[in-house]
Amino acid sequence: MEKLLYEASLEGNLNMLLMLLQEDPLILDRVTLDRHGDTPLHIASMLGHVDFVKEVIARKPQLAMECDSQKRLPLHIASAKGHVDIVKALVSANPETCFARDRDGGNPIHLAAIKGCCEVVKELVEAKPHAARAMVQQETILHLCVKHNQLEVLKLLIETMSDHEFINTKDAHGNTILHLAVADKQVQTINLLLLNTTIEVNATNMNGETSMDILAQVPRDLKYQQIMQSLTRAGAVETYTQASFRQVPIKYHKKPRYLREELTENDDWLNRKRSSLMVVASLIATMAFQAGTNPPSGVWQDDSSNNPLRKAGFAVMPSNHPTLYHIFLVCNTVGFVSTLSIILLLISGLPFLKHKVFLWVLMVIMWIATASMSITYSVSIWVLTPTPQSKSFRQVAGGIVVVWIALMTLLVVGHTIRIVAVAFRKFEKLVLPRKRTISSPIVINHAEI
Repeated sequence: MEKLLYEASLEGNLNMLLMLLQEDPLILDRVTLDRHGDTPLHIASMLGHVDFVKEVIARKPQLAMECDSQKRLPLHIASAKGHVDIVKALVSANPETCFARDRDGGNPIHLAAIKGCCEVVKELVEAKPHAARAMVQQETILHLCVKHNQLEVLKLLIETMSDHEFINTKDAHGNTILHLAVADKQVQTINLLLLNTTIEVNATNMNGETSMDILAQVPRDLKYQQIMQSLTRAGAVETYTQASFRQVPIKYHKKPRYLREELTENDDWLNRKRSSLMVVASLIATMAFQAGTNPPSGVWQDDSSNNPLRKAGFAVMPSNHPTLYHIFLVCNTVGFVSTLSIILLLISGLPFLKHKVFLWVLMVIMWIATASMSITYSVSIWVLTPTPQSKSFRQVAGGIVVVWIALMTLLVVGHTIRIVAVAFRKFEKLVLPRKRTISSPIVINHAEI
């Protein structure tokens, strides 16, 4: 009959269970006395037989406290497998099973977190929140989530129990969860911790290393750059101790610091320039739109049968100054489209936007926009100023605009020459070391030593 009971638990055969209980009401008690290992409740919990589990618990709720050879309760197994309904049934039978530990010291919520079973973790946290704060071998459940790269479970735990002390708990080696995430280059986890928690970015472990020191020891790739930028924005710093120098060569430490400082300064400078360009482009676009919809001299208020161009709502300027109106319209449109292009490029978030060459391209577009708006202004003054009284003023205003455009042209040419010179120097640095390598191998060997 015991063999039939185990077969019923494997298949989840509820009818067979009821038949066996009818023939022998003590069969469940007899199984727990005679065998040491997986009980029928363990097996059914592992395979997800919900009805079978509920029937066993209803008849013998104390079976929920029976351990297998690994000291695991049925709740441990159901949690690790992600069977939410079975977890609910077992917790309802005995909520204290949430605190039970297996041979490795883990309780059911620890196993569910390691396996990434979010719904089970949510159910267990709601049932017994303190079970999630228990430590396993001096590691919190947050450490387990990061070590096993379970981001969704980590998000859930941070949302439900993200107090400062718990987030910054250290393991046996003094590492916070940020240390572990940086060592494993988990970009999304690092951003989650920096943006949504009160994690201490400059906390040190037992070796005196901060998260930035840990980053200096990992291979450099695209994830390295992303993590570097995130930590730098969060105010992370390096703390070079004797222990960290023993683990990593000295030359390995010095070079990253220089590169990071240069990268940070360039990023800050480019960010400021992009912000300024965005403000100026928005202002010029607004001016161009206003000038286009409200041209100089205004619009006709009524229709005229003698002049086909004179209709209510049409601009007055085409009738009085057709050539100047054409120049005005072209220049204003060029300025408007140029500034809109700048705005669109800045908000697009394309990766090449972080280079100085792209900033030079934006500056050229801005020069086109400002030059066009200057001509638009000059045409407007020319149209709105009476000829007999202010002919000299027209000439002075036009001369000022021409001089200003010439100065801006010199500025663009100067920046162009500077960019070309920088590009030439970089090309020269790439070529010259190769020549020295061929002619002076002793120098290279000395540098390598």
